[in-house]
Amino acid sequence: MAHMEHSKKNKKEHRKGPAGPGRKGPAKRSSDRAKQAGAGGRGNASARGRKSPASRSADAAGQAVAGDQREDAATGGRKKPAGASRKGGKSRVYQPARPPKDDPSGKDKGAPATRKPEEIRLNKYIAHAGVCSRREADKLIATGLISVNGKVVTEVGTKIDAADDVRYNGERLGNERKVYLLLNKPKDYVTTVDDPHAKKTVMELVDRACKERIYPVGRLDRNTTGVLLFTNDGDLTRKLTHPSFNKKKVYHVYLDKNLQHSDLNKIAEGLELDDGFIQPDAIAYASQDNKREIGLEIHSGKNRIVRRIFEHLGYKVTKLDRVYFAGLTKKDLPRGRWRFLTDKEIKMLKMNAFE
Repeated sequence: MAHMEHSKKNKKEHRKGPAGPGRKGPAKRSSDRAKQAGAGGRGNASARGRKSPASRSADAAGQAVAGDQREDAATGGRKKPAGASRKGGKSRVYQPARPPKDDPSGKDKGAPATRKPEEIRLNKYIAHAGVCSRREADKLIATGLISVNGKVVTEVGTKIDAADDVRYNGERLGNERKVYLLLNKPKDYVTTVDDPHAKKTVMELVDRACKERIYPVGRLDRNTTGVLLFTNDGDLTRKLTHPSFNKKKVYHVYLDKNLQHSDLNKIAEGLELDDGFIQPDAIAYASQDNKREIGLEIHSGKNRIVRRIFEHLGYKVTKLDRVYFAGLTKKDLPRGRWRFLTDKEIKMLKMNAFE
């Protein structure tokens, strides 16, 4: 028996062979195979300290799996909702927007609502087109001179769409460039756009100034001279003429006789006229040698207010010249001549940078 066991042992050792320099053990062979694999991938990665793209991808995937395993362990195996983020140890879930439900009426509720056309008052549209002021536009509407989409409109306060076909005397109106013009008005010209009874109107003096329809801002009496502004800017016209704005005006007044100092003080303190109390901002003699000429500063825009102040005390105004209006003067502008406003003056008017 001992001989047989010894023989079997020798056979096993013969099959394995001696562990010498000519034979490699299992551990050594595994190490060599690893080196060969590394040498085969040297075209993509260095054998030292660098990994091939496949190895890096495998490592990243392994790290992701390991991270998921750690998170599963922390949450007790509960999976994190899709779209959740963690900040400060707390989870926040972002819910995707739900698609709109089908509307039985066939309308798509998810589509944006259709915007209605913007409405505008008809008189404002006419003023912006440069025909006249809003007040004058109301008169044109009331007399049936305005049509909208082929129908005559006579109701003041009518609102229209900006895309409507608006016509004045058959001619279609539209937006025009804004024009601003200053005239030194002479005597005997009526301040109106169209007056069949007037022999001469201020429009005759500026009819060739521009192709746009411009109109006077405010009014000056037929016998009153001086600064008169023309424009087709309806918004600016409203700001300059509406009583709530009360823009400063300065007049050079010529009287039929000397103004007594006591009457000058009465005017300065204010007078009670038929339509209410009126008090100018300032009044003074134009010169100490001539007390028939008076300088008057006032904000009121009431009709014939300057003439009525002096008539109330028994004086007659023989000549009235407006030398200042809303920051504009007639300096270097001869009587009966006009000029366009400078960019600086237009900016001043729009910014209301004047008294």
